[in-house]
Amino acid sequence: MNGDAFRVRHIDLETTDIDGDAGDTASLSIFWWKDLPLGMRASLPDELPYSRAHLRQFAAEFSAAQLAARSTSLGAPLRATYWGWPKSALSLAAALDARDLIDSLDQLATASSASAQDISVVICTRDRGPALARCLSSIAKQRSAPGEVVVVDNSRDGNARSVCMQFPEVRYIHETRPGLSVARTAGVRASRHGIIAFTDDDVEVHAGWTAEIARVFAERDVEALTGLVLPARLDTLAQRRFQFDMGGFGTTFVPLVFDQRFFEETRPNGAHVWKIGAGANMAFRRSAFDRVGLFDERLGAGAAGCSEDSELWYRLLATGGACLYEPRAVVFHHHRSDWPGLRRQMRAYMKGHVAALVVQYDNFGDRGNIIRIWIKLPAYFLRTFLRTLFDGPPGRIGILAAEVEGWLAGLQFLLRFGWRKRRALPRQNLVEERAR
Repeated sequence: MNGDAFRVRHIDLETTDIDGDAGDTASLSIFWWKDLPLGMRASLPDELPYSRAHLRQFAAEFSAAQLAARSTSLGAPLRATYWGWPKSALSLAAALDARDLIDSLDQLATASSASAQDISVVICTRDRGPALARCLSSIAKQRSAPGEVVVVDNSRDGNARSVCMQFPEVRYIHETRPGLSVARTAGVRASRHGIIAFTDDDVEVHAGWTAEIARVFAERDVEALTGLVLPARLDTLAQRRFQFDMGGFGTTFVPLVFDQRFFEETRPNGAHVWKIGAGANMAFRRSAFDRVGLFDERLGAGAAGCSEDSELWYRLLATGGACLYEPRAVVFHHHRSDWPGLRRQMRAYMKGHVAALVVQYDNFGDRGNIIRIWIKLPAYFLRTFLRTLFDGPPGRIGILAAEVEGWLAGLQFLLRFGWRKRRALPRQNLVEERAR
């Protein structure tokens, strides 16, 4: 996957039975059934085009996964396992024996027609005008228009204002205090509706994004939702390394419930809340913020580095809530295209991750967070180094070095006692909420 050319292509298996690809370029093929994302495959040129038999095999395989994950008569919804993966409840053979397989998939793939008028879309931006314009253009094409779109400009000089003026439906907020959590909190406070959906300025959203978010909150009693984040392009080596070696923002194509069982199972080693999703595609009921507080302003880009989203999910789960991952809600992310940018990103991710672990320990006293800092993360670094040394892709050692740098930078938060005293909610409130 290291060649100069690499395409992202989309294949609708409902209408395609012959792959017209010339087979001259490596590709990440993302498969759909109408508007329902099914799965993806990375292929070298000599593996393309896919034969009709391969396409049928993919359709059967993906159908089995979707039926198991979405049909209540077959055991759905699936709960997340220790590593955040779905626990299979239906075999491929059983799915192939099921009656009216295609009709069932057709029904599951029915696009949502739910109204999104109770959704406030919040986009936080800083000095990325062209990317913001692209994001807002995609939101303007939603099948179900949101109740409002709020752009929080975190730049010093308010340079996103001119972009927002091109979109009359957008409400513009200028938040001069730096930090993604500060900006997201400003967006929550400025928003007017009962559901608050977040995406980033380097994202383009699928036309059904808001409608699918609205459907979930109408049908399911959950406080938080995350969705599928697909790569928009894989033109550069840095983008491919992030997607294939670092896992991108997740590759699961079936819905998952992250509940108390998931939290308790992973809690002894630091609850795996980062598996729940990505801040580039998440939504909350407003009542969730009323219950556990807003984003912790010590975390996130412009502060500790990142993990302001996963720390909030931690609070929700630790106090009895649940989060749903629903891949029907799709966005397309423009990964960082340059190698220095990727290294900075991975350093910031690890630094922010350690900071969030400290915050989670301070809020709830869960020692698994400290175990992850001192035992689990160093073990991950060692395993990755040994694996990469003997059979690693080009550049992985450089990314690992950036992660180690981030870990070392994050250790400072253990000693910053003044920093540790500031919380999104007082610990007493969180402990009382957990005991209910």
